[in-house]
Amino acid sequence: MSLTIRTATTADQFAIRRLAVLDSASPPTGEVLLAEMDGELWAAVSVDTGDAIADPFRWSGDLVDLLRVHAGSPLAHAA
Repeated sequence: MSLTIRTATTADQFAIRRLAVLDSASPPTGEVLLAEMDGELWAAVSVDTGDAIADPFRWSGDLVDLLRVHAGSPLAHAA
């Protein structure tokens, strides 16, 4: 599997909203980092707030942690 971490663009809005619905959460706001596995969106984190969404049907928790570390969020160290 191939992991890609990148900044979201306006073209990603639909995919982010879809992921938020799957996660029963609000989409992250501000600058957003995405984690994609083989081109499919698995997780997204707001750089500004650390708020995250992830696909609850995949092993995506570690991706959220990785995105938070990548964003430099202090929430990456929260228990």
